[in-house]
Amino acid sequence: MMDDRAPDETIEIAVDGHKVVAYSFGSGEEVLFCVNGGPGLPCDYVRDSHSWLADKGYRVVAFDQLGTGKSDRPDDDALWTIERYVEETETVRTALGLGPVHYLGQSWGTWLGQEWALAYPESFKTITLADGAGDIPHLVSELHRLRDALGHETVAMMQRHEAEGTLEHPTYQAAITILNYRHVCRLDEWPAPVMRSLGDWNMAPYEAIQGPNEFCYTGSIKDKNWLPELHRIHQPALVVCGQHDELTPACSMKIASALPNAQIKVFPNSSHLPMFEEPEAYFETLLAFLDANRG
Repeated sequence: MMDDRAPDETIEIAVDGHKVVAYSFGSGEEVLFCVNGGPGLPCDYVRDSHSWLADKGYRVVAFDQLGTGKSDRPDDDALWTIERYVEETETVRTALGLGPVHYLGQSWGTWLGQEWALAYPESFKTITLADGAGDIPHLVSELHRLRDALGHETVAMMQRHEAEGTLEHPTYQAAITILNYRHVCRLDEWPAPVMRSLGDWNMAPYEAIQGPNEFCYTGSIKDKNWLPELHRIHQPALVVCGQHDELTPACSMKIASALPNAQIKVFPNSSHLPMFEEPEAYFETLLAFLDANRG
């Protein structure tokens, strides 16, 4: 289902004196506005996996967030906040004249999406939150549970390296690699768009907002909890995740339970990237939701 197609348009947008680059596929009136994970990743993996939906009557739009991909990469740590990225997301939507969109956020894109949806409730028709969490302290407790499966000695080793700041040690990195293959992508060979995004990771926004890796939260996001406010989002919502997701089904269930108009789907053979791990089931679910909420 994934396309290698080139965008129909590549557009440069001015955001607070910086250049942000957006990509558009198709010409449908219904806009699927895709926001990728990270933070600090270019949008390749979410853009390329969803671009084929242009053949289903949707205009598919994605963008490289500031600091990533073809967008500017300023060296200013003050820029790396979720609040600034919310304003950037809305600036991109309005600059492209998209109108109310079908928002799709994956991973970090779900955190950004919840914050953006609460700030700009008139900017979207539907919201899809894929592989996300609404309560970061709860997510951290779930990640500890996943880490515990590695065994007490391995967890103790990881905690020691985290305390000492020696996260590049080979034993620590080996444990992270195992966790990534269990809970980020369970495919033996990770897809090319995923590897392109990971290979061009800007760690500055990632470390500022999240932390040093997928299983250690020390950044500004670590105490966030959107769940008490999600009752204000009345648009149709789709919440999806993988059974083995690092952002676990329990995290997705909390989001779906807090939203007034949500449905949830857990893909049994996926971890954090069901659009690649179970593409047929993922896109069948997504298209059914989008098609039911056209107009």
